[in-house]
Amino acid sequence: MPTLSVILITRNEEANLADCLASLEGIAQQIVVVDTNSTDNTLEIAKKHGALISQPADWPGFGSQKNRALDLATGDWILSLDADERLTPALRSEILTAIHHSAHVDCFAIPRLSWYCGRFIRHSGWSPDYVDRLFKRGTARFSDDLVHERLIPNGQVAKLENPMLHFSFMNYSQVLQKLDRYSTASAEQAFSKGKKSSPLTAVLHGIWAFTRTYFVRLGFLDGPQGFALAISNGQGTYYRYMKLWHLHQEANSNNFLSK
Repeated sequence: MPTLSVILITRNEEANLADCLASLEGIAQQIVVVDTNSTDNTLEIAKKHGALISQPADWPGFGSQKNRALDLATGDWILSLDADERLTPALRSEILTAIHHSAHVDCFAIPRLSWYCGRFIRHSGWSPDYVDRLFKRGTARFSDDLVHERLIPNGQVAKLENPMLHFSFMNYSQVLQKLDRYSTASAEQAFSKGKKSSPLTAVLHGIWAFTRTYFVRLGFLDGPQGFALAISNGQGTYYRYMKLWHLHQEANSNNFLSK
């Protein structure tokens, strides 16, 4: 009988983790949690659910941290989740069927239905949102990206039908916090790859991000939340490019002062 390990990386996820782990009931033989300096009850919740816990001293980025969790997993199959994601009963059943009857498939993409400040978003580029998450151990690794990491499967990928629920943004304070955090990480990642920006580039990319979300990807069909999401996408893109420009300004200033 194939076994399933569920892997998560966490930091101060007490508001999400209990519901996430509860949704795994009946399917996971192992839960692996790799935590980064949590100061709330995250670790207590993980221990209550019998998780194997690791606490590395450093933070190498999302991709490398998920690979650390993957290296600790022992199941025949791996399911990678974020703490703000939940499995539904229908998805649990479909996962069990998949891992027991999938001789020629190494990886499954799971559709994700995401929550944004009061409603599930069904347009705006957020749906359908297939993410590669369920795979045979040894057939995939995560990219080493600092942020926006992705799973890199080696074999055949198929799609599951039932979505997992993603409670990504419960309120607008979370939107602002994640916008700042992710725009910083994205800018640092782009800077490390030698990419450049300017204030005009930031403005134009921000305008396009809003336009694409709200009009091209039909965000207006998601009501007021669709409009707010389009604005936050525009803001996040603008700040990402402005922060990238600022990193180059700082680097040039430091080079000048060191001469």
